[in-house]
Amino acid sequence: MKDSLKDFIDQNRNEFDEASPKRSAWYKIESRLPANPNSLWNSVSLWRSAAIVLLGLTAFLAVKENINPAKKETAKIKGDFRDLEVFYSDQILQKKELVNQYQVETGLTEDEVTQNIQKLEAMYLVLKDEMEKRPSQDVKDALVLNLLVRIDLLNQQLNKLDQADSSSEKKPSSI
Repeated sequence: MKDSLKDFIDQNRNEFDEASPKRSAWYKIESRLPANPNSLWNSVSLWRSAAIVLLGLTAFLAVKENINPAKKETAKIKGDFRDLEVFYSDQILQKKELVNQYQVETGLTEDEVTQNIQKLEAMYLVLKDEMEKRPSQDVKDALVLNLLVRIDLLNQQLNKLDQADSSSEKKPSSI
């Protein structure tokens, strides 16, 4: 059977090449096709445009996310410092109140430690201004160190006052 079909095609080759289908055959085929094959969702240009917009949006978000990692770091440094500042400032205030209370009770005047604490407070304000302008880990560390040194000085002052108070209590009073 294959050979007979092949022979038929070979014998009638010229007729196949020269003959064209009737116009009515194409109209019948076209009437069976779905209406409007170029709908909006089947448009290649729409999908290309959507891909370009999606690619552009993805690139924008990626660049925006990585454009200022320093801002995120500085925000973290500032946030960490605020927590530490609140904690240490509270301790400093409590210790200052104790020192002031001792000084009022004993009638002592300001000494060298109190003057050093005032100098540290002035340096602290300068460092805090620097932290607002150009936050960095070094400035944060310097501020925390300043707070710790002030706490240590206040502890030393309290120990001196305690020792002075306890030594005055041990002395017998002469009448």
